[in-house]
Amino acid sequence: MAAGLTAAALALTACGSASSSAGSASAGGGKNAATAASAADFGGMTSLVAAAKKEGTLNAIALPPDWANYGAIISAFEKKYGIKVADENPDGASQDEITAITSRKGQTRAPDVVDLGNSFALKAAAQGILAPYKVASWDDIPAAQKDANGLRYDDYGGYVSIGCDAKAVKVCPTTFADLLKPQYKGQVAMNGDPTKSGSAFGGVFAAALANGGSLDNIQPGLDFFHKLKANGNFNPVESTPATVEKGETPISIDWDYLNAGYAKEFAGKGIEWKVTVPSDGQYAQYYSQAINKYAPHPAAARLWEEFLYSTEGQNLWLQGFSRPAEMPAMIQKGTVDKAAAAKLPAVTGSPTFPTTAQVDAAQQTVLAGWAKAVS
Repeated sequence: MAAGLTAAALALTACGSASSSAGSASAGGGKNAATAASAADFGGMTSLVAAAKKEGTLNAIALPPDWANYGAIISAFEKKYGIKVADENPDGASQDEITAITSRKGQTRAPDVVDLGNSFALKAAAQGILAPYKVASWDDIPAAQKDANGLRYDDYGGYVSIGCDAKAVKVCPTTFADLLKPQYKGQVAMNGDPTKSGSAFGGVFAAALANGGSLDNIQPGLDFFHKLKANGNFNPVESTPATVEKGETPISIDWDYLNAGYAKEFAGKGIEWKVTVPSDGQYAQYYSQAINKYAPHPAAARLWEEFLYSTEGQNLWLQGFSRPAEMPAMIQKGTVDKAAAAKLPAVTGSPTFPTTAQVDAAQQTVLAGWAKAVS
């Protein structure tokens, strides 16, 4: 499929004082923000907006401004509602977000909302730390991409891709098989550690599919990175825009929307960043939104989700080269940003999605074997 992910998507960073406002915002219908499972439950959007504005702050975490257009998304939300978004540890990983929820329960510095790699969202839901909430556009999110009770819901997705500095690398690799070639010694990096990062976890899964593995067997992915390390091609430096600019990570395995965003960013800096979705390891995954069950700003948390799943929010993700969960419905309604959709990285065929059980099993394999694979 050239432009979007199918609807059959995977069912896949000092302590503050105790909060005095968490769950205290009064809602229409006699409910409060901490227990409202929908805007209607809260008395409607007008009541929700008023309560969120009264709280005045949203605690977010691990949202880099150049990740799926989050910089523009945060600015748009702040401008629209006059609510300050405090984004802690922008370069944090999904596990950092979960740890922040569990370690800061009852504190004003706890995150209100999280954006987690799908496998980590499933883990958080199982831990009982997420609040059920269904946005107004709930029906536009494919059934396979949301928890039936509203604990988590996919937001945007993409394909594992290979980014390459075409001026620093004579011939850019386009497949996982290429990455093993001797000319790429010390050049192949990843965006994070797959035991903590959803993007890096996806990279291992894609490598598995490219090397005889399957959704039931991610071990060939670990074996691939062991070979990459053994032949000197694996670069342990975590790939970021800064490391690319410095020439430290000329080849990066990352989501296509991140690599595509970097290509746009680097164009004005003299870097020619090429992006390819490898044909031998085509793996796609969504990230998921969720609300902290103990959010210190429960109304702002719910308003944030309503904004993200509005047409405006979904198109802002699309403008960041990612594929929003409601994109199929928006195409049908004619509300999708067609110009942004046309700029998505080219992909042929259909994406590969694991089931929840397959993700859980793969995550355990990676947790047990990653350090040994790259040691």
